[in-house]
Amino acid sequence: MSTHQFARRDDRFLRRYEYDDSWVVAGDLGVADDAVSVDVVGTTAIVVIDDGERVSETEFELPGPDAEVSINNGVLTVTVRK
Repeated sequence: MSTHQFARRDDRFLRRYEYDDSWVVAGDLGVADDAVSVDVVGTTAIVVIDDGERVSETEFELPGPDAEVSINNGVLTVTVRK
């Protein structure tokens, strides 16, 4: 397994884990699950957060297509099979 970490301007950290059969991108967004929407277009993930006070949008490239997305307790997890 290898790990990469990167941050956006809003100080939200994302980590990318590489396993033998998949890549996993995970980040604690710090907001309620219903404040987050995620769209995957090709190999781009588009994350929109609307916490009632402001709306922010972040895009990041995924290492491949066919991503599975889940949000649980404000933690975004995107899994891409190799």
